[in-house]
Amino acid sequence: MKKIYLCIVFCFLYIPILTLITLSFNKSGLPTSWGGFSINWYYELFENQKIFKALFNTIIVAFFSTIIAGLLGTLLAMGMELRKSNKYIEATAFIPMIIPDIVMAISLLSFFTLLQFTLGLHSIIISHVVFNTAFVCAVVRTRFKYFDHNVIEASYDLGGKHIITFIKITLPIILPGVIAGSLLSFTLSFDEFIIAFFTSGAGSSSTTLPMLIYSMIRFGVTPEINALSTFIILFSFTIVFISQRAVKGKLLI
Repeated sequence: MKKIYLCIVFCFLYIPILTLITLSFNKSGLPTSWGGFSINWYYELFENQKIFKALFNTIIVAFFSTIIAGLLGTLLAMGMELRKSNKYIEATAFIPMIIPDIVMAISLLSFFTLLQFTLGLHSIIISHVVFNTAFVCAVVRTRFKYFDHNVIEASYDLGGKHIITFIKITLPIILPGVIAGSLLSFTLSFDEFIIAFFTSGAGSSSTTLPMLIYSMIRFGVTPEINALSTFIILFSFTIVFISQRAVKGKLLI
């Protein structure tokens, strides 16, 4: 019975995704009417300059927010693990993970407006760093559970300075967690829509790929959108798979 329940759950989760991927090869221009197999929509996708511009913006946002969140999240995880922290500090650190995206988006927009901060790609990057830092911290803290902290104390007792101990002992041990958290952060930033929509400002210069997809589906779903969504699904799946391998110390090389 457990296998039957598991099969039902997987079907519920993945049949819509498989349907979308299948329809991306639909020769017909209608979203649900099958007209034969074709890859023409993928050719049209690669010829669409607006999509490539939005993709470029998305990569910029995801890359820089991942770098900053990876650094801040790692430092936060080290501070919480190597120093005694109470439950209130931990709860505060992980609030960005649990509050709804719409609430986070409105609060960030209000904050930027209060400061009279010009919106654009830079404001999206800052906004993504806010919630990505918590995710990186959570993953890196998990990695901290896999080694004995007495190793660090032994390094100090043997005369190792803090920076040397970090580079030669702490960092190599937590590196899989840092990589996994950063990859997760990149995926979340790449796919995120609500916060980017609220903090992007006016104009197409700060339009990300999820925002462009939203503007396209307002006029109806086409196989071109299905093709674009297929690429995003495959990309996200690959990043998540690598991050899961990384957190276990089994990086793909």
